[in-house]
Amino acid sequence: MSTPVLVHRASGFTARVLLLAMLALLPLGLVACAADQVARPLGCGSSSTPCLSGTALISLETSKGSVELRLDGQAAPLTAGQFVDLVRRGVYNGTVFHRVVKDPVPFVVQGGDPQSANPKVPSSQYGLGSFIDPASGEARMIPLELKLKSEPKPRYGEPVTNPMVSRELALSHERGALAMARSADPNSASAQFYVALQALPELDGRYAVFGRVTRGMEVMDRIEQGDRLVRASVIEGGKLVQPSP
Repeated sequence: MSTPVLVHRASGFTARVLLLAMLALLPLGLVACAADQVARPLGCGSSSTPCLSGTALISLETSKGSVELRLDGQAAPLTAGQFVDLVRRGVYNGTVFHRVVKDPVPFVVQGGDPQSANPKVPSSQYGLGSFIDPASGEARMIPLELKLKSEPKPRYGEPVTNPMVSRELALSHERGALAMARSADPNSASAQFYVALQALPELDGRYAVFGRVTRGMEVMDRIEQGDRLVRASVIEGGKLVQPSP
């Protein structure tokens, strides 16, 4: 999908207006399976997804170099747990960074569509896939997970739209933030993720941040659409807690 070209040395105000317009036209993430999330259980202990206890350090070997991510299991246990589980299953190995937006301003690098690792799937289908749980044969989705600094546990299932409240989020869209992509349904995140190339407060409260880049942000800046995530692995932490039956 094409985007307008940024005029060099555009003012911060102009760039922000262009970014807001782009956000309206280019919602992050998936465009399928959102309807399946109605009435599904939310949160740790009521989901089939394991939750992360503590933190996890993840290594991404990409076609442009190595990146390290630190996941926060206190502020985003369910979302981080989903990511760690998929890393350990090898779901991300060989996948394509199918959406990289740098114009009119730096925005996101997005990848993680499991079907993009299949050479038989045309590139026009990248960004439409979810993780299919082999135990159920169904797409495994997770709800939007947001934690406020003043609250002991995350909230689930509903975006935070009040700017005064979103400023209190424990994890925000700073440069290097790692978050889950989704469709219009807040409870439709699955495998696809993105890294913020600059601070994106417009996304706070709408998408679940669950970690950040701790090393290799210059690699993320170099990634172009079509580059690959060669291998993802857990190098530290990553203790998963399975939900009670």
